Amino acid sequence: MKLSDFDFALPEDLIATRPASPRSSARLLAAGTDWQRDGVVTDLPRLLSPGDRLVLNDTRVIPARLHGTRTRDGAVARVEATLLDPRPGGLWRALMKPLRKVRVGETITFSPRLSARLEGVDDGAALLAFNLTGDDFDAALAEAGQMPLPPYIAAKRKADDRDRTDYQTVWAARPGAVAAPTASLHFDDPLLAALAARGVGFTHVTLHVGAGTFLPVKVDDVNDHRMHAEWGEVTPQAAADIAATRAAGGRVIPVGTTALRLIESAAAVTGTVQPWRGDTDIFITPGFRFRAADALMTNFHLPRSTLMMLVSALMGRDRIMDLYAHAIATRYRFFSYGDASILMPGWPHPAA
Repeated sequence: MKLSDFDFALPEDLIATRPASPRSSARLLAAGTDWQRDGVVTDLPRLLSPGDRLVLNDTRVIPARLHGTRTRDGAVARVEATLLDPRPGGLWRALMKPLRKVRVGETITFSPRLSARLEGVDDGAALLAFNLTGDDFDAALAEAGQMPLPPYIAAKRKADDRDRTDYQTVWAARPGAVAAPTASLHFDDPLLAALAARGVGFTHVTLHVGAGTFLPVKVDDVNDHRMHAEWGEVTPQAAADIAATRAAGGRVIPVGTTALRLIESAAAVTGTVQPWRGDTDIFITPGFRFRAADALMTNFHLPRSTLMMLVSALMGRDRIMDLYAHAIATRYRFFSYGDASILMPGWPHPAA
């Protein structure tokens, strides 16, 4: 497989910079193997059946983008840091721009309360030791940080206070992500209530989405690409709920590629979803055998990305390219704040 197999031309004006309001009013392209239907996210209860189960990622996005200054011999340099993940010993790994402006041992001041010392460099990322820990660190970060919007939005506008709500799911619980599980951004309380009334179940899992989700694929041969690792957990209760749904004949539908990658990681050894905790770098490309997911709700993805490979694995490459051509022709909004799709291979047409 070549990277060019997953390329397509996307008009710039289809890249969404703000979400639909209300959340569940976004458009929804429902598609099976040989059918498709245009609608809105509020159609979801009619597309699913009693006994089906949605798997939801409950990670919480932290305000991981920080702007600060480094002072040396009276000279001040401006620095931007995007936190990536915590490391042993209380350190944080961070992307820093420009990293060359800061020497090991120097301090960057982000706010009157928050500062960090550069302890070293790990594979091009800064290792930062902050002056605060625990709840004090969380409070100072909430004051000083901004939501880490994806590059294709940040290039068009700065993050603002609206993004603190817009770029967070309504069920976010466990802090640690530096990117949102964006398919989940379409859900609001009325939609969740309508799904529950329909008899659809919910299971929460955790995958802390990393900034690596936006890294471009740089190899022409897809098989040479190596995925970034992200930390996740499937609790014993979550695994039991998924197993009970399967046993009762229900279908398992992860909301977002992060939830899908996690439950497929948890099912990789035995073929059924087991309790699981740790780092996953699972790379799903055409030919992958899905063991956990029966469908996928997801947004529309970047060309030449690992996520295009994932949805191609689920639906078939030719089918997904046809669906994306339809989405572009009918002006669906793309990427993190864009519209949604629900991909349902082998499912009958919902009118049937």
